[in-house]
Amino acid sequence: MTFYVESETDRELPFNAEEVAGRVIAEALETEKCPYEVSVNVLLTDNEGIHVLNREHRGIDCPTDVLSFPNVDYDVPADFSSIEDRAEDYFDPESGELCLGDIVISVDRVYEQSEEYGHSSMREYAFLVAHSMLHLLGYDHIASPEAEVMERKQEEILDRLGITRNEHGTDRTAPCQGEQLNEEKEV
Repeated sequence: MTFYVESETDRELPFNAEEVAGRVIAEALETEKCPYEVSVNVLLTDNEGIHVLNREHRGIDCPTDVLSFPNVDYDVPADFSSIEDRAEDYFDPESGELCLGDIVISVDRVYEQSEEYGHSSMREYAFLVAHSMLHLLGYDHIASPEAEVMERKQEEILDRLGITRNEHGTDRTAPCQGEQLNEEKEV
């Protein structure tokens, strides 16, 4: 697995963002039984930066917490059976890795939402990475049944890693403002 975490904000997180992202990405892939080596890019930005991307790619003129730019089109979420039919679109010709896509996270929102939900900034960041990874694996939360499946899978990934809310935290399965984008991207 290859993943890159790049930051374009001066605001730092009080934990190793690359290490946490790597653990969450690996667990999401394991949970969904991905049979391939993959590559994922993570961009950390601020509310202003994600606001611009949200406006450009979704037509929504406000900041959000996370944006997902999937590279793979799935007929069924995390069904890898037909991926190789479009190998030239999905696999890096040099590394052979499946290029899943890009994750963009607002560090400002990590702090805001961790306070709002009463848990650590590390837990909020891990939640957003898990949420976005599920989008990169073909899941969505537009319809209620899909949202329930996605929420359950997010919690399963974090629980397996021991990343939980503290006993005073509130439930973090409230509707997220980040969305999947099914288009070519340049981030």
